[in-house]
Amino acid sequence: MKATGEPPRYLLTCGEVRTGLLPTLHCLDGRDAARLLGLRTDERVRVSERPNLYARSPDVLTGVDCRLPTDNDAKVRAIGTVAARAVLTEGRILQATAYFSAPAAGLDQRQPWGYYLVRPGVLVPLGRLPERAVAAGFLTQGQAMSSAGELGIGSIAEGLLSHLSRHPLLDHGVPFKSRRTRLRWAALPVQDGATASIERFTLDDDGLRTVELRLPQGTEPAAVAGLCEDLALHDWLLTTVVRRLDGIRTGAAESTTAMRVMRPLVDHLLHLWMPGARVDRVLSPLWEVLETEPGFTRQWQTLVQRIRDQLTLQAIAAPSTAQTAP
Repeated sequence: MKATGEPPRYLLTCGEVRTGLLPTLHCLDGRDAARLLGLRTDERVRVSERPNLYARSPDVLTGVDCRLPTDNDAKVRAIGTVAARAVLTEGRILQATAYFSAPAAGLDQRQPWGYYLVRPGVLVPLGRLPERAVAAGFLTQGQAMSSAGELGIGSIAEGLLSHLSRHPLLDHGVPFKSRRTRLRWAALPVQDGATASIERFTLDDDGLRTVELRLPQGTEPAAVAGLCEDLALHDWLLTTVVRRLDGIRTGAAESTTAMRVMRPLVDHLLHLWMPGARVDRVLSPLWEVLETEPGFTRQWQTLVQRIRDQLTLQAIAAPSTAQTAP
């Protein structure tokens, strides 16, 4: 490890973000969003109104002393803190993120907690870090429960969501039913001269997404978390709209049911599509990859057009239906 005060060099950054509807019937304004996300008294919530309403909590830390997951059964012990934060978009979509970074090597023996507390969001391994084995193990771990004594970063994010859901500002009503999604990522440095890349992006049926990244050395862990929060938000929007429209019948006889499904999407979701709006400039080119394959915005625009076409047809049919009614 480098001495305190020198620029940190992290070999691995991992995290998980959980995304879902805020459990309240009405959107929160900026002031209430700041109240909801006020996790610390010594640091303010960041609130932005352009290009949309966005609030982000300060980081909170969880101390851990545990094994890191690996894909080759290597025993890697790490000590330090996991950073967690929450984001609220347009007073409606709540995300909780837990993440950490790790250096290439730590020390040979455990240090007093003060050593780790001055390195927030960093897990220091005992000995060298087998970064590729940990990255692969971390992504695979997202598909199953953590083993005893192994880092369970998803539970930290889930705990933050549960804490926020008990806030007295929330009435626990929702405008429509939806499911949460989980996006788990692992980022390693690029090779010399290479550019940032998305090596793998997978979607599972149980709401889990996994992302493997290659990023420039020195990329801030918080910036990586911001990129993955943005990706998770837009993936959740796509997933939710697809699920809501799946199997819906749009004939005249089903017009009331169709309107009941589509109206909340128009009121609460369609205006939220702004990929890359708050992603670090160094990482923003990665969105171009996602726009090419699988084509996030192309699919979104197709869904939006489908909704608008159906609403237009329902509006055209409404007068004639009224005239023929007995």
